[in-house]
Amino acid sequence: MKKTLYFRIILAYILFGLFGFIAVATVVSRLTTEYCIRDKARMLYGEASRISDTYALQLYRSKIKLEDVQAQMEALSSYMDTEIWILNPSGRMVVNSGKAPDPGQETYVEDFDSTIIAGNYYTIGRFFNSFDEEVLSVIAPITNDFKIRGYVAIHLPMSRIQTDADNMLNLSYMLLVILLVLSLIILFFFTEYVYRPLRRIIAAAEQYALGNMHYHIPVESEDELGYLSASLGYMADTIARSEDDQKKFIANISHDFRSPLTSMRGFLEAMLDGTIPPERFSHYLEVVLGETERLTKLTNGLLTLNNLNTGGILLQRTDFDINAVIRSVAASFEQTCRAKKIHIRLVLTGKILFVNADLEKIQQVLYNLVDNALKFSHEDSEITIDTTEKGDTVFISVRDSGIGIPKEDQKLIWDRFYKTDLSRGKDKKGTGLGLSIVREIIRAHDENINMVSTEGVGSTFTFTLRRSEKNDALSSLGEPEVDVRE
Repeated sequence: MKKTLYFRIILAYILFGLFGFIAVATVVSRLTTEYCIRDKARMLYGEASRISDTYALQLYRSKIKLEDVQAQMEALSSYMDTEIWILNPSGRMVVNSGKAPDPGQETYVEDFDSTIIAGNYYTIGRFFNSFDEEVLSVIAPITNDFKIRGYVAIHLPMSRIQTDADNMLNLSYMLLVILLVLSLIILFFFTEYVYRPLRRIIAAAEQYALGNMHYHIPVESEDELGYLSASLGYMADTIARSEDDQKKFIANISHDFRSPLTSMRGFLEAMLDGTIPPERFSHYLEVVLGETERLTKLTNGLLTLNNLNTGGILLQRTDFDINAVIRSVAASFEQTCRAKKIHIRLVLTGKILFVNADLEKIQQVLYNLVDNALKFSHEDSEITIDTTEKGDTVFISVRDSGIGIPKEDQKLIWDRFYKTDLSRGKDKKGTGLGLSIVREIIRAHDENINMVSTEGVGSTFTFTLRRSEKNDALSSLGEPEVDVRE
């Protein structure tokens, strides 16, 4: 497709011009000549018929003199640039606009036959060898008392008709030239605004095929080609970001796997070569066991994310009490809260608040959010979990008063393995997958999650769930809906 498309367009343009000139020179030329002949014949026959009904008829009725008719025919012939004859049925010349007949010498048209027109009203030829060139001749009969008394013949040289036809043909040539010029202008605009941008898009596609996803398409029009180039550019940027994310993913996972493996190998080698005394084996074996648990947690997180992204995990939606789940998750962190002197406060709407979702997945979401809040909260601080109803939606928020998230990092916290600089010192055991898993689970529910954070003040994570119709049934039974603070 590199050259064939434009070559075909140019070839079509050349063939259009060539066949156009051939058509004008042959078909249009013939049709124009025939049109001029018919038009002149129709006009001349009309004049011949008027002459036969007026001057010629009056002449045969002896109501007008021959000299007067001769003068009128000469004037009319000069005006029409033709030659007008009045003939007897035998072919004798009565009136000749080109030359006045001699009364003493009769002039005949040899072999005159009025049937030469053969049912038509005109004929082309030398009119019984009366002319040296071809002429267009029309014949109109002169009738009186239902008898043909003579004929009016008008002759016009074919050279003059051909001149008129050539003038009209020149107009056709001019029109064809104008069409070719306009087509050339259209071809220019097509080249500039369609073909060249298309070539640039093709060049960009070739670059993308070679792996150069950072190639910029220099097409910025607002038409379909511009939309196509923008779509290709967006696709390339997406692929480039995906490749960058993949490289970053491999680098992060390599780092997160290498660190515990290096630590485990170091401790085990130290135990084997005697650097670590036997009485300390149990301590370092516990450290190695902790690192294996970290690797297991990292692997499980990766598997969870992969299944969520590929749609491998089907949601098992049920109606359950979200307040009960929140209480259960909060209770599971009791020991951690006591160790860090952190208080979890629950502000729940109603004693029972049913939602429709996957219980295990939502429990995992709450666990990750609370675990994340505990990691980055100060000692003697408070974490608040609250629920709110708005129409058919339930809002669940987890709010802490910890270190917060820097503004430049807030868009990146959902990325896999991402850890802020502030978190790296506090959370050495984290995998950086918790918030990614949370977002994918909420997305799988077709719900939303957002975050509001101020550095040094704290963070609030809020996600939505579908409210269950069971709440309406409970309300009809008189169940109170009041905030429960624990």
